[in-house]
Amino acid sequence: MMFFFIPGVILIGWVLWDAFETILLPRRVPARLRLSRFVLPWFWALWSGVARNVSQRPRRENLLGVYALLAILALFIVWASGLIMGFALLFWAGGSRLTGDPGMNGFGADLYMSGTTFFTLGLGDLHPHSVLARLTTVVEAGTGFGFLALVIAYVPVLYQAFSKRESRITMLDEWAGSPPTAAVLLRRWSESKDPKVLEPLLKDWELAAAQILESHLSYPILCFFRSQHDNQSWLASLTAILDTCALVIVGVDGIEPFQARLTFAIARHALVDLSQTLRSSPIAHQQSVLDPKELGEVRAWLEQTGVKLAASPEDDRKLEELRGLYMPYARQLSSLLMMPLAPALPPAKTRYNWETSAWAKTARDEAH
Repeated sequence: MMFFFIPGVILIGWVLWDAFETILLPRRVPARLRLSRFVLPWFWALWSGVARNVSQRPRRENLLGVYALLAILALFIVWASGLIMGFALLFWAGGSRLTGDPGMNGFGADLYMSGTTFFTLGLGDLHPHSVLARLTTVVEAGTGFGFLALVIAYVPVLYQAFSKRESRITMLDEWAGSPPTAAVLLRRWSESKDPKVLEPLLKDWELAAAQILESHLSYPILCFFRSQHDNQSWLASLTAILDTCALVIVGVDGIEPFQARLTFAIARHALVDLSQTLRSSPIAHQQSVLDPKELGEVRAWLEQTGVKLAASPEDDRKLEELRGLYMPYARQLSSLLMMPLAPALPPAKTRYNWETSAWAKTARDEAH
């Protein structure tokens, strides 16, 4: 039976190292042989496959909205099951030296002993008899206690990062609309009659993009946390900011492009690194620039509010180059996460989220 000792130790070490990298290690981990890399992608493929067959958007978003929390719970269950199985193999390798209920014997008794010890139940119906079994019991009880403590501490960290991200997205609603668009953001800038009012907002999103990059690389499950409103997401907001920066860099009368370049750099960095973390290859074959008709509509729509965009063929080429730096990544993340990107112009008869109520919005969505 000692043959099972090494597999038990390997299983315990594998689970503990994966939990350490996922919960405690604050950096991107490239290792492929991780338990979480097997569990989460398969769970998302199953969950998103079901969601894609739901035709009504509110119901689909409600279904997708619970995925992240259920995925965390599923991962905790897999980790706990792996540790319980690993310690049961150690009990089995030691000869199942357990005394107590005569009706319980064999590997089933070892698995039961391991489960009650891991969750520190202390039922007392089985007792370790040998020195190795007693040592295994003590080590597993300590491991279970520490593991549960880490789990309890892990969830508040996620919600804190989620809350910080969502506060920025919600505040963008009053500037860029719902869903957020660069066109509405530039129109709001024109309405303010203050040429410098856009710079603080872009500087704030420079910090927001850096925070999203740091937190979502450390905890990639945050990418799957969805916003409170169906027409908002961290991906659409970040893309709208990048669209705004690209237009300002190319040329908008009255706006200095320096801060836009800085915000563009860190926001694009966030998209690229998160794509790599989620193993989402960019869609390079799709056109990155707006088609001429759509770009003309954006320029005409903005000119009505006093915003004049650069419009030479050289400006169009520069805009295409800038959008080519981030749109392939954004499109692929949009497909993977099922989060629509920001449109070029606000939809017809759209209203900001602050102009609606939850009841009215639900009734309108279901009517469509």
